[in-house]
Amino acid sequence: MLSDKVKLTAKDILEKEFKTGVRGYKQEDVDKFLDLIIKDYETFHQEIEELQQENMRLRKLAEDASRRQPAAQAAGTTNFDILKRLSNLEKHVFGNKLYD
Repeated sequence: MLSDKVKLTAKDILEKEFKTGVRGYKQEDVDKFLDLIIKDYETFHQEIEELQQENMRLRKLAEDASRRQPAAQAAGTTNFDILKRLSNLEKHVFGNKLYD
């Protein structure tokens, strides 16, 4: 699952502290950038959750649809086969009158 592969949470990013050096970054700029990352991270997480739910719903629909397949399709009968049978039946019932 994806949550096993993700190493950081939005909380981890929010609580991350950086050491400052002699010529370190401006803390305000770092905080603003991390805020943007956190918002994106939360958006991605929400999108993933929604897609996983939709995936499960669609898999269930596909499974249900395959169970309710008509008997003709399950037997391998196609529309071409049905039309061919109808044509043969018409020839048998009406003979050549139909094609004259």
